[in-house]
Amino acid sequence: MIADDGSGARRRGLRPAGAAGARDAQRPARRTVVFALVSDAVLVVLFAAVGRASHDSDVWLGLGRTAWPFLAGLALGWLITRGWRAPFAPLRTGVGVWAATVTGGMLLRAVSGQGTALPFIIVAALTLLLALVGWRVVATIVHRARR
Repeated sequence: MIADDGSGARRRGLRPAGAAGARDAQRPARRTVVFALVSDAVLVVLFAAVGRASHDSDVWLGLGRTAWPFLAGLALGWLITRGWRAPFAPLRTGVGVWAATVTGGMLLRAVSGQGTALPFIIVAALTLLLALVGWRVVATIVHRARR
């Protein structure tokens, strides 16, 4: 989404300044925030589904049980980083969301009696890093190339 901030400058994914002034000019559009949050959630569920499938598990039967700890960690990450303020930022939002997703997900898995073997922690951390930070890096590169 491209918005005119009133100064003649056009900014991708940002709301027009309106009456609230410069602060609103830098706030991402609701559509942009929803896209980023939904993208993160889809990637976390996809991670859980691929993990279940790679272990010859019924993907659909236990998908909710496998995904919920990581989705809860993702929600926590969005709150901690205030992801809605810079949803596409790889460092400001992406790294914090990733860290909370992995840490929260593993802690909740442990508390709920699910496995947290070291190889799983490593694979989960690297896969979710690639997913949650990676798409933001690609989006940033594409956005800069289009300027």
